[in-house]
Amino acid sequence: MLKEFNAFLMRGNILDLAIAVVIGAAFGAIVSSFVSDLLMPPIGLALGQVNFAELFISLTGRSYPTLAAAKAAGVATINYGIFLTTVINFIIIASVVFLLMRQVNRMTAKPTVAPVAPTTKECAYCASAIPLKAKRCPRCTSELITI
Repeated sequence: MLKEFNAFLMRGNILDLAIAVVIGAAFGAIVSSFVSDLLMPPIGLALGQVNFAELFISLTGRSYPTLAAAKAAGVATINYGIFLTTVINFIIIASVVFLLMRQVNRMTAKPTVAPVAPTTKECAYCASAIPLKAKRCPRCTSELITI
């Protein structure tokens, strides 16, 4: 049973999937860092010194200066700034995956199907399908005109 499990794990598809998951996680971390550390600060600056990580709504109705202060007070909050950052992460990752799959689909060769030559023709008298080499229709026994 251990040998079977080992053979299952060493199959090409499982290894490819494992490698894809590891690379995907690393790519996700890079994109998250890009969005939160490089992209959102200039956007926040352009919008008037807004820190997206600190955008929240207190569900108690009380005002808190920072998200950390609200969390320390044990208040339930809606963290829409963090959610917005996560949505931007998703859009960037989805766009990159889309562009990658688009290129992969362009590079993979599509099988070309050669046109198949017809093997039958239609009888001019009874409209049944007959072999191309036939001189007489097997259904209506008409003599066929060959050109």
